[in-house]
Amino acid sequence: MCCAEYYLWVVILWAVDESEFSRWIRSATLTLESANRDRISGNYNWSCFKAHQAAEKALKALLWGLGNPKTGYSLIELGNTLRNIGIEIPIDIYEALARLSKFYVPTRYPDAWSEGVPEDYYTEGEAREAIQLAEKVINWVIDVWRKLLRKE
Repeated sequence: MCCAEYYLWVVILWAVDESEFSRWIRSATLTLESANRDRISGNYNWSCFKAHQAAEKALKALLWGLGNPKTGYSLIELGNTLRNIGIEIPIDIYEALARLSKFYVPTRYPDAWSEGVPEDYYTEGEAREAIQLAEKVINWVIDVWRKLLRKE
């Protein structure tokens, strides 16, 4: 057993916080529902941003639940933190994190674009993709949590 695996099992045995995991994952799910409502109403940039937020909250749910809370907004860095404590991240999840990371700043700020506003630059297809990717991340986090607690 390598150091990261040992650390993970110590964390699981001593620092599991189911209530914090539940709070964060509930917020992730509600944020994803809000992203879908924005997609339906045509607010595609906000839908993409909220999909990022939902994935971020899901990753933070796992980190909080394992007693290793982390601040920050980079999905890649949050994923790297999970890797560092022994959570294996499948390539499709890593790619989802990379894709969703691109929706953090330009979806909200006009100065991210040479002309127009963020609302001009996002499509329903992108919003659908972002929601699907965030849902995939949330489901992966829930699956990892259940496996860690042996509630498969």
